[in-house]
Amino acid sequence: MLAAIATLLCALAIAPGPGPAVLAVVLCLSLSRSHLDRDLRGRIEAAVVLPVIGLVAVGVGMLLLRAPWLGACVFVTGMFVSIWLRRFGPMARRAGSLIALPFVVLLTTPHIQAAPASSIPTLLIPILIALLALLWVSVLHALARCMRLLPPVRVAERPAPAPARESSMHPIASTRMAIQMAVALATSFVVGYVFFTERWAWIVLTAFIVISGNRGRLDVAYKSVLRVLGAAAGTVVALTLTLHVGSHDMTTVVLILAAIFIGLWLRPLGYAWWALFVTIALALLQGFAGSSAPRILWPRLEEIVIGAIIGVISAWFVLPVRSTAVLRRRLADALAALADSLDPANPVRTPAGFAAAVAEVEQLAPAFRASRLVTRRFQVVQPADWVDALMACRAPALALIEKGETPGGVRRTIGAARKSMRDPVELLPALQDLHRALTE
Repeated sequence: MLAAIATLLCALAIAPGPGPAVLAVVLCLSLSRSHLDRDLRGRIEAAVVLPVIGLVAVGVGMLLLRAPWLGACVFVTGMFVSIWLRRFGPMARRAGSLIALPFVVLLTTPHIQAAPASSIPTLLIPILIALLALLWVSVLHALARCMRLLPPVRVAERPAPAPARESSMHPIASTRMAIQMAVALATSFVVGYVFFTERWAWIVLTAFIVISGNRGRLDVAYKSVLRVLGAAAGTVVALTLTLHVGSHDMTTVVLILAAIFIGLWLRPLGYAWWALFVTIALALLQGFAGSSAPRILWPRLEEIVIGAIIGVISAWFVLPVRSTAVLRRRLADALAALADSLDPANPVRTPAGFAAAVAEVEQLAPAFRASRLVTRRFQVVQPADWVDALMACRAPALALIEKGETPGGVRRTIGAARKSMRDPVELLPALQDLHRALTE
């Protein structure tokens, strides 16, 4: 938030107006979450590439304004490429993140007209704001790490793997996610342009949010529900709030920033919190944009629901990624990491690999636990139980690794659990056996 405020003040000095101000805050929040500033190499890459991508984004923004259908085609293509590049390893993944960033920003700012009041050419303003955002995020992240407010960054670079072989009938996960994204965005643009001429951006943005970071179709459905519920609650709160708060004073600015801060703070607890407080911030912002909050928020909620539905349909019916397959893959990785950490033949045994693998599994837990509440009466095998069983193994396993012990009984139960990955029915008992072996 400090980086966002600093960039916001710089943006207002360069080009007064709500457009550049919103761009500054959104870029800061996106850069902070992407961790592109994690090391010197990442900062140099971002500093070199962001201006180029900023120019491209400005061009796409102009196309969306003056030639909407052509702009939509370019936008969809850019987002497809940014996801498809993941197949080529860490460097390509970072490039994809940089490519996607300004395109996402375009969806959050076109409804606000920039009013630059400086001698700086309009074309250069987004580039300067992007570089300022990178500067402030990098400086404040580094300062926070020095003060131990943030943990040190661990960079584990691996050689870029060769592209995986794929067939036209069974493309790899990154290709499937790229195709899903392209279908969802294309559908959103068509629906938005045809039926919601002035407010298409919220449909496209919602479809993008629920599809991005796709961990399987259940994850997409879960995020869609959270976004709709959060936006609905935020709409009610925001409409109540705007009746009692002025729309053009410093108090409103402070409330907007406070809403964003609280949303960021609570986001790890659930995406619905972020959607709620962003809706409140948007309602307060309408006063500066010269719009009526009630006229904006109810249609926006309708468009969010439509975008969420489009995202879910794309994830479930266009080359779907099965959530249970993703979970079983991550469970297998966690068990493999645990086996390596307890292998007496391994000269270097640390808990870092197993802890990281368990964290990957834990990312999938909320969606499966929510699904269990709905399906527990008619579905015998509950993947959420697998997650809970592995989570129960985490603490005793990490303690065992720290002690440097490699008991044969535990290693045998790990092997049995890895073999049980082939049969979902046997997986839960095998993980429970592993927990008993670790705690004996």
